[in-house]
Formats: sequence, structure tokens, C-alpha cells
Amino acid sequence: MNVALFGGTFDPIHRGHLAVARAAMERYALGKVLFVPANIQPLKKHAPVTAYIHRYAMVSLAVAGEKKFVPSLLEAPNPQGPAHPSYTIDTVRTLRRSLRKSDRLFILIGIDAFIHIAKWRESEALLRGCEFIVANRPGFSLAHVARALPESMRPEAMVSQLFRKQKPSGDLAIGGAMIHLLEEVEDPSSATKIRTTAAKGGNLGTVVGESVAEYIRKVGLYRAKAEPEDDERTEAKPKLEIVGGKAHRKGSEPARHSKRS
Repeated sequence: MNVALFGGTFDPIHRGHLAVARAAMERYALGKVLFVPANIQPLKKHAPVTAYIHRYAMVSLAVAGEKKFVPSLLEAPNPQGPAHPSYTIDTVRTLRRSLRKSDRLFILIGIDAFIHIAKWRESEALLRGCEFIVANRPGFSLAHVARALPESMRPEAMVSQLFRKQKPSGDLAIGGAMIHLLEEVEDPSSATKIRTTAAKGGNLGTVVGESVAEYIRKVGLYRAKAEPEDDERTEAKPKLEIVGGKAHRKGSEPARHSKRS
């Protein structure tokens, strides 16, 4: 089976993420896409981020009904240990222990994140140990992909220069890595804009889906800090815990949905 690991902050997950996953699933015959919310992004350790439990809950809601999309707790925080960054190389090694030898593992990533790959922990081992599916976005060329590689895997400057006017597409075998370049997926969704819209009380259904929009509204995520909380909104903040891979209110039975969550 072809299995893709799709990691990220997912703060929040939106239809752009789902569109990329669907495009990759169809293009590379993926049998399963694991959506893996990061506990702490190593390159963004001090960036403010919504609590893991809420991001995982939103991922679960967003992929409900998609049989091949699976919410994953691979990078969930350890409640009995100190918080630590989520390193993809560690996640891959953990995941491989549950896969069959015949399974083919891909890492699905946006090109805006891939250009920082050389800064990742054991990036060379990661690039040589997994195939990458890199989703293109406007403004990037094949040269961005080549220059992003660790120095030992990077082509000569003259070669990278030739890539400058070429769009990232097709398959690129380079420096011992196999990189599949997924063409642009038309979707303008932006997590930053979604958080801003939510803070203003705007409609989110068209960009995150109704179930995620309803969750954001009920829990009160992304509200402006200066916005006063009335009793109704305070009560709308449930205390959540993860049981059996599902998010539900603490002290109550897990919520039942007509669709998978």
C-alpha cells in the first residue's frame, strides 16, 4: 500500500489541505493519508498555536467521511512527560514499525515548507528514506526545490540556475532523493486569514467545512483577545480529552456523529 504522512500545525485544517491530499491520493494511488498534527513545530517553537487537542479534534472532523484519510496521534503530546518538538524523522521511524515491508511511504508537504528541509533534523536520512510529494504553489520554480536540499545532496549552482524558469512538475531524482512534484492545486485557503475571520465572527463554513466551523464557534477558538466573554461563550468552552483517538468533553461520553470524526 502507498501511505502518505501529511504533517503540519493544522491551525486550523482547511479545505486547501484536503484538496492537496485528494490530488496526491489520485496522482500517486495513495491507499491511506495520515493527517498528523504536530505537537510543537521545531522551526516554530515559540510561535503561538492552538492547543493540540483542539487541532486534533478539527482534523478528525475535517476528514470524517473520507475513508482513506486518517487522523493520527503520532505526534500527540505525552501527558506524563515534558513537551518536546515533533521531529519528522522520529515520526517516520515510529510509523515504519507499524507498516509492512511492502508498503511505500511518502511524505506530503507544501513547497513553502519544503524549502526549509535542510534545517530539519537528519534531513538527508529523511530524504533518502522516504519519497516526497511536494505540492507546488504560485511563485516557485524547480530551482527552489533543488536549492532547498541539504548541501551534500544539492546540485551544482549551474544546474540550479537552469531550473530557475521551470515550474516544479513531474518526478525529480536528485542526490539520492525521490521528489514527486504535484502541480498547483487551486485553493486560496489560508490558516492565517481563517483565524482573522474567526476573530471577527465571520463565516468559515466555505473554507473549513461546516463541522469544523461549528467546532470553532462552539469552543470559541481564535476569538480576538480584547473581545469580552459572556456567560454563554464561557460555557461553550468544553474541557476535552482524547480517548481511543477521539476528542470529547471531559467527564462525558464521547460525542456520536452521523459521519466519521
